Amino acid sequence: MAAYSLGIDIGGTFTDIVAFDHASGRQMSRKVLTSHDDPARAVMAGIDAVMEMHGLAAADCRRLVHATTLFTNALIERKGAKTGLITTQGFRDVLEIGRERKYGLYDLAISKPAPLVPRDRRLEAIERIDVDGNVVVELDHADVLKQADRLVAAGVTSVAVVFLHAYADGTHERQAIDIISAAHPSLSLSASHDVAPEIREFERTSTTVANAYIKPLAERYLEALADQAAARGIATPLHMMLSAGGLTHLEEAKRVPVEMLESGPAAGALAAAYFGAASDDGVGADDLLAFDMGGTTAKLALVEGGEPRTAYGFEAAREKRFAEGSGLPIRISTVELIEIGAGGGSIARLDAAGLLKVGPESAGSDPGPASYGAGGTQPTVTDADLALGYLDSEGFAGGDVTIDLAAGDAAISGLADQVSMAPLALAWGIHDIVNESMASAARVHIAERGRDPRGYSLLCTGGAGPVHAYGVAAKLGLKRIICPPSAGVASALGLLVAPARVDRVATIGLNLETDDPAKLEAVFQRLEAEARGVIADTGLAENDVEFHRLADGRFVGQGFDLVIPLPPGPYDLADKRAVRAQLLAAFERGYRERFNRTPPDVAVEFINARLSARAPAPVPEMEPPSSPRADDSAQIGTRPAYFPEFGGFTEVPVFDRQQLAGGQKLCGPVIIADAGSTLIAGPGAAIAVMENGNIHVDLPARKQAVEGVGDG
Repeated sequence: MAAYSLGIDIGGTFTDIVAFDHASGRQMSRKVLTSHDDPARAVMAGIDAVMEMHGLAAADCRRLVHATTLFTNALIERKGAKTGLITTQGFRDVLEIGRERKYGLYDLAISKPAPLVPRDRRLEAIERIDVDGNVVVELDHADVLKQADRLVAAGVTSVAVVFLHAYADGTHERQAIDIISAAHPSLSLSASHDVAPEIREFERTSTTVANAYIKPLAERYLEALADQAAARGIATPLHMMLSAGGLTHLEEAKRVPVEMLESGPAAGALAAAYFGAASDDGVGADDLLAFDMGGTTAKLALVEGGEPRTAYGFEAAREKRFAEGSGLPIRISTVELIEIGAGGGSIARLDAAGLLKVGPESAGSDPGPASYGAGGTQPTVTDADLALGYLDSEGFAGGDVTIDLAAGDAAISGLADQVSMAPLALAWGIHDIVNESMASAARVHIAERGRDPRGYSLLCTGGAGPVHAYGVAAKLGLKRIICPPSAGVASALGLLVAPARVDRVATIGLNLETDDPAKLEAVFQRLEAEARGVIADTGLAENDVEFHRLADGRFVGQGFDLVIPLPPGPYDLADKRAVRAQLLAAFERGYRERFNRTPPDVAVEFINARLSARAPAPVPEMEPPSSPRADDSAQIGTRPAYFPEFGGFTEVPVFDRQQLAGGQKLCGPVIIADAGSTLIAGPGAAIAVMENGNIHVDLPARKQAVEGVGDG
């Protein structure tokens, strides 16, 4: 039996399983509804189904890679562990005070996210270290134990230890962890110097507390999943996807689960970069808007020069979805993206003014959209797409979900009656509103980065992405849509092309004019040694590691930092003047790219040194899922679908994606059906099937002009 790899992606509605056969390049996939009470149950059911359907032996599995939104959902839904915080005397309220800046300056009823640890479980210990790492007050061991005992008596199962300036010296935190673990070995413990070793007390405390909050859940879930896989005879280690778009091993994932909060979306962005690069025919393939729409949320990420953009912090559980400062700050490396509550399960409703709104509330997988026939009664995007003829009720999700069209139509009719609209008009309204929600979010996300969306191609993935890509691209004024093979499970495929990755940070406080650059080189050498060890434990060759050096820099006196790439090391310390000049040039180049000019005669300082280490995994050569035929045999029928250009329903040819041949060309409107997704191309679209299996959809110029950016 041939060796194969397994990719597992848990979403809010579906869990996707992809098996990749290394010898043939064949992909095999399965979608199953996510089991929220026990996510591992759906994972193992999906693995069992794929193995049985395709005759795969457990012993032949060579890689097992996993991404999940489980930990993000635990934060959002406040379903983590009962957590306590032990911090330096006088600093218990840092977590609640936060930053002075209000995200809604004129909002008198502004609400901030409640801290994950209430005040009665935030305790203080006697100790003090100054900004340079010098001990001012020795740690009182008895006092630490006393506070830990109080937390255990209150039922706490996880503790975060965050001492002032521990980024400069973590000795006191290490001592406290040793004291607490000796007295209470069952407690889950997180220390800030281990989780987020960088300045700014609020962000460091928030990140460490978030790690502690989800750590027991992560430990239980990951251990259970690894054990169940091993019980089935899968001997390969479990690897986890990080938010930054790389893989790590099980123990590292359990140690710092906060680094996996955005693991699922990161996998989707990697898949977009992989398939976009493979699609390069000279038309914008390197600059992509990665659009992944599943059952619960839609994700948008920029891919430029073949790489997703990286951010070094984000906010979880925002009170207002697009309001910066309204969430819990998390200081980790992550693929830069935006999430919108717009998925197939997003619920349509009327607001207080009687206007139609779609999302962010979702029907999820239980009960799911009304058309799933599992008890849902509210109309959703999926119900609307079925009513419009875009989805096939017989082959939905590869035939694994039985569709009840009558139940979906009843849900839409019920809402239509409330606003005295025809059910079909309401269904189109739901479809169009959710498209506009995603396009609006994309406009803001791209504009904030100084880009014009019309210079990008839209690469669509997810079960619902190809259904809505045409409408979203038209509203953004884009010229091209790229739909990769197996688009419905592309995030799971992205797991199989991800490198091993380690991101490390250290606060350094280096003035380029007056401080010795040897200090910076020493920090990078230490971070590189740490990263090598983690990658070695992941099972990939240490010699293949690529190191990328970065720094958080600013002009002295500024109140913000800018993360900029630095020249590769090691630096030639025999000529420190030249090193300073190199570092200054790198910072000024990054600063001008962002702000166009630099202030004259102002010194530069580096606040943090950052390291990104990557070791490429063997990238599979995926077989194009195309038939060798280039005739009309791929058409499997027609069905009526709604297009406003025709004033209603029109008979549209339906093609089986697996039978489309490389080089084949079609003209819209067409429906292209796949096991896990359906691609909709509107009237006038030019569709081309590429030799690698990607499908290009070029939008007609009229469509762009009517619905493009800036046309009101």
